[in-house]
Amino acid sequence: FVAALIPSINNSNFADTARGLTDALHGSGLQLLLAYTDYSVEKEEELIESMLRRRPESIVVTGGSHTPRARKLLENSGIPVVETWDLPKRPVRHVVGFSNAEASKALVYYLHGKGYQRIAFIGGTTNRDTRGADRRAGYEAAMSELGLPETRVISFGTPPISMKQGGEAVARLMEQWPEVEAAICVSDLSAFGAVMECSRRRWNVPERIAIAGFGDFEISSCCHPAITTVGVHCHDIGYRAGDLILRAIEGERMGQPVAAETIITPFEVIARASA
Repeated sequence: FVAALIPSINNSNFADTARGLTDALHGSGLQLLLAYTDYSVEKEEELIESMLRRRPESIVVTGGSHTPRARKLLENSGIPVVETWDLPKRPVRHVVGFSNAEASKALVYYLHGKGYQRIAFIGGTTNRDTRGADRRAGYEAAMSELGLPETRVISFGTPPISMKQGGEAVARLMEQWPEVEAAICVSDLSAFGAVMECSRRRWNVPERIAIAGFGDFEISSCCHPAITTVGVHCHDIGYRAGDLILRAIEGERMGQPVAAETIITPFEVIARASA
């Protein structure tokens, strides 16, 4: 079997990645065993240890940030390891993902191109969601590159922040910086909550404040107004990780190990009515 560690099955993007893995492994005789880290590197470490006791043929983890012990377990596992949804500076072995920072930067540049100058960022209160932290870093880097040094960051709720917390965060944002013109939310769920709170308070979106999300969740296209976001091809991440696993396992069986690979998956800004 192949072990896969994802933050949450309630996140449709990670569920799509798991489906991509399943599709790639179909017909190979390998089964996918999922475990959920709840965005905790400590829990990830426990799960890696537990999974390795079951002797999987490969292990897939979400993100490139691990505890030192978890990293050592992965490095010494003797099986193909694939890190996804990230581009770690020091990969354990194989990588299939994208730069969350660069994707967030692209969103800032898009909003700036639309004429927005006072752009804010809404994220969680901790760096437990390391990909969310990278998105914030990308926002701050883009603001600096564009000569917009006054960043406005609202940290609200424990990651992953919910729709309700997104609504509460945008209210706090407008109270603290009433001049803000646009807000980037760390995910589409928090962006949906922000749009709904704006509607409740009769703040027209995007006329009073533009809202953008991240991830292209289904809810972002069903919302009114539909939410501008970043699409990251979740199913493709899983499928390409699964294909890499199959090649790596076959290479081990043939005595021809596959060299470490980094597969960069695409992302794009999806322009909709909210910004």
